[in-house]
Amino acid sequence: MSTADTDSPSDAADSPSGAADSPEAARTASTARTVTDVFQPRNLLLAGMLATGFAAAGEWTGLLWGLLGALCAGIIPAGYIEWQRGRGTWGDRHVVDRTKRAPIFFVILGSIGVGSAVMVLGGAPSGILTAMLGLWAMTVVLLAVNTVWKISVDASVASAVVALLAVVHSPWWLFGYLMTAAVCWSRVALGYHTVGQVTAGTALGAATACAFLFG
Repeated sequence: MSTADTDSPSDAADSPSGAADSPEAARTASTARTVTDVFQPRNLLLAGMLATGFAAAGEWTGLLWGLLGALCAGIIPAGYIEWQRGRGTWGDRHVVDRTKRAPIFFVILGSIGVGSAVMVLGGAPSGILTAMLGLWAMTVVLLAVNTVWKISVDASVASAVVALLAVVHSPWWLFGYLMTAAVCWSRVALGYHTVGQVTAGTALGAATACAFLFG
């Protein structure tokens, strides 16, 4: 999901800004589109939550808890967006009008909340539950900021996944911020965000790891 807003001249366009200016610009836009699609929140959360669940449990059963986390944090919200697209509510997954994005955040909050409750009742490892609560808190902040400013959700998720993996697995995962940087570049190159918006999103995502200070 994008956090683009109708206040910006480039926000109304679903296609990359300047894509038709030159062959070089078209190649840049195509690369940026590929990066933003491959590393979209749904995909990153699927991989990240599976890895977090495995690390939290220390065995294969953690993958099941990770799958539940990915389902609630990423797959269900993505499915909701696709459903609304089918109804003609939005043009694509980026939901370029910031004022229409609140329902998505509420779906995410509700979905993560239900998933967290299931984890508590099912005795899930504390690590995966802590990650879920960190993502829930991040979504609350995204919802609040989105009312006045189009902070980048894609950057937040890309940063959060790396930060969480660095905590539950190894600090070596911090090299994953190269991927986060690529996501940030793609969002700016496509005209969906400014440098400030992706930087703020990255900082917020990194802060989700602070959940483990209280977990």
